[in-house]
Amino acid sequence: MATPEVKVKRQVKEVLKNLGAYYVMPVTGGYGNSGAPDFLVCYKGLFIGLECKAGRNTVTALQLHNLNSIKNAGGVGLVVNEENVGELQSILVNLVKGESYETQTSR
Repeated sequence: MATPEVKVKRQVKEVLKNLGAYYVMPVTGGYGNSGAPDFLVCYKGLFIGLECKAGRNTVTALQLHNLNSIKNAGGVGLVVNEENVGELQSILVNLVKGESYETQTSR
């Protein structure tokens, strides 16, 4: 049975595929950058880091640091959960249009 977070990740994959976005899901496992977002995305020239959460889970300090580092480098760092995953496609389309989007990093 899929966990709630796995369900969010599946929905994110579907949105990214529908948009034709490039994405990777980095596996850190001691070899990569700990705290890297679940999805590293390039969509129409915009670099986006997506951290997926479900239920009462919140981002860790390291995950928040990575999302903020992406923002400070000119990209977009977002937390996606059951509450906003349904809006993800319109959020990404609007970001490309230059509209800003602020999301809560915890629930």
